[in-house]
Amino acid sequence: MSPVTYILWPNPPALSYGDNRILALMFACFFLVFLSVLARMWRKRTQNSVAKKLSRSWPGALLWFGIIGLVMAVSRVEQISYASMRLWWVVWALALLIYLLFQARVFRLKYYEKIHYEIQEDPLNKYLPKKKKQR
Repeated sequence: MSPVTYILWPNPPALSYGDNRILALMFACFFLVFLSVLARMWRKRTQNSVAKKLSRSWPGALLWFGIIGLVMAVSRVEQISYASMRLWWVVWALALLIYLLFQARVFRLKYYEKIHYEIQEDPLNKYLPKKKKQR
């Protein structure tokens, strides 16, 4: 069987809920949903406005990637034709990878910290000549 046929086969062989591959996929997808909740809580607590703005889409994206992965895993076990194709896992993984790379690039380019510093009065300034007042 060629790799293209392997990926595009409309109804791959059935797996059970006890299979380690399905359990790993479902665990990974539940973990993405859990990370979504953690990201939402982190965004509420953070005081850094730049990080809060740049991480705006993280909770929603993690939630959707997790839910879609769970639906695809269940459709594989339940042998739903065309919804259980391996192609959709490849598309899902590529979309997740592209999203992560894009977010990392944007975060690296746009993230900055505000550095607070105090302006110190130079003691020499009171001895330097000042502008003359015009009448």
